[in-house]
Amino acid sequence: MGGKKKKKEKKSVPRLHPRNKHVGRYDFTALTASEPELTQYVRPNLHGDDSIDFADPASVKALNKALLKHHYQIGGWDIPEGYLCPPIPGRADYIHHMADLLCSNNYGNIPTGDKITCLDIGVGASCIYPIIGQKEYGWSFIASDIDENSIASSQQIVDNNPALKGKIEFRLQPVPKDIIYGVITKEERVDLSICNPPFHASAEEAQKGSLRKVNNLGKEKTDKAVLNFGGQSNELWCEGGEKKFIREMVRQSSKFPTSCFWYSTLVSKQSNLKGIYENLKAAEATAVQTIPMGQGNKSSRIVAWTFLTKEQQKVWKNEKWKERK
Repeated sequence: MGGKKKKKEKKSVPRLHPRNKHVGRYDFTALTASEPELTQYVRPNLHGDDSIDFADPASVKALNKALLKHHYQIGGWDIPEGYLCPPIPGRADYIHHMADLLCSNNYGNIPTGDKITCLDIGVGASCIYPIIGQKEYGWSFIASDIDENSIASSQQIVDNNPALKGKIEFRLQPVPKDIIYGVITKEERVDLSICNPPFHASAEEAQKGSLRKVNNLGKEKTDKAVLNFGGQSNELWCEGGEKKFIREMVRQSSKFPTSCFWYSTLVSKQSNLKGIYENLKAAEATAVQTIPMGQGNKSSRIVAWTFLTKEQQKVWKNEKWKERK
């Protein structure tokens, strides 16, 4: 008997987290009302819907200003020319997924308030993760970076927003090759760490990646990459790329086994996962979790790990996270 050929199943791409304020289409009427500067960049797309040119850096920056003002009540947000202007929906997703991870270790309750401390490794000039984590969950942040201008820019954003003052502490990483050394001490207790590592291995590779992105967004092909989301060299690439960076991050985190409950990092390349799992096994992580993330046609994932034993985890959450009545 001849049978019908089975249709090839489409690979499902994870959607934005249900608590993400950016699920669905952007409401440009509301966004331009909050940030009139965005108005000049809004125009109908091929389907007749309001949109912006995502290949244009000025448009992307104006959209970010509007999103931060409308959804998070952040004013006076700006970044220096040429610095990374991150896509906010994806950054918000990371924060919400990490909140869920803490929740799974806390009797089904998300730990909130400034008693929860998050280490943002590589805060950049935009201060995006601390803004979202503070506004959504009230967390306090230690925000590190190797670039003095990034620290100064993020500090200026905090200074422009009284609600953020006292909630975010900036620490300059004095040794560029270090990730955790020199930022926290072994006596500190950080509830979670987040990191968006530079994933290219060279400036040339970063340029090619940016060119691909622009050509995917634009209507006309180009041989010149205009960085729509910007980015300095240290934000986009490092020797050995994402794979080497995360390997070193795992190694350094193992030297601070009781300083952080959940270490984590974004992993853009699925091909790097096997090596990361091997690194974590060698470092004797007690638990590892991989959390899928996606936006549009792009998929990525978070890898999180802890060195705490079950007993240490129990003591930590009962001492630090339990609601006092």
